[in-house]
Amino acid sequence: MTRIRFKDRLDNSVNAGSMADIAFLLLIFFLVTTTIVEDKGILVKLPPWDPNEIVLDVNQDNVLTILINKDDAVFAENNPTTVSKLRSIIKTFIINPYKEKNKPSHPKKAVVSITNDVNTTYSKYIEVYNEIKASYNELWDELSRQEFDKPYAHCTKFERREIKSKIPLVISEAEPSAL
Repeated sequence: MTRIRFKDRLDNSVNAGSMADIAFLLLIFFLVTTTIVEDKGILVKLPPWDPNEIVLDVNQDNVLTILINKDDAVFAENNPTTVSKLRSIIKTFIINPYKEKNKPSHPKKAVVSITNDVNTTYSKYIEVYNEIKASYNELWDELSRQEFDKPYAHCTKFERREIKSKIPLVISEAEPSAL
């Protein structure tokens, strides 16, 4: 009868000598193949700079002034308002359905001016800016449905250009200041 010695048993240990190499290679692989998403901020297409361009003095009746103070309170024409009411205020100002004297006589003359405090939060500024853009988008959609019987999103480039020529997007952004 043969005796099985302790040393003859199979060794159950794992050779971990190359584990560090494998982990290092995986780390490098994931670092090389991973893309990092960057914040893009507000995408605004600015007109080309022309130093010879004449700056016209705009009639203040054609300018809707929106202020955001350091406490993120929103004011339209120095009257406190909420962001949810801002869209209707802007649309009424641009279209001027009641032909009021202190508002623009035509949408082509309307200017929406946004001014913020240096301590205004970025999220509040974006929220207000989005409402301004949404106001114009709704106006364009309404005009598109009137003139072309379809939503603005389904218009051709030519039709969109025609709509934007009747209601141009004019947003004036002032330098942040201490309001």
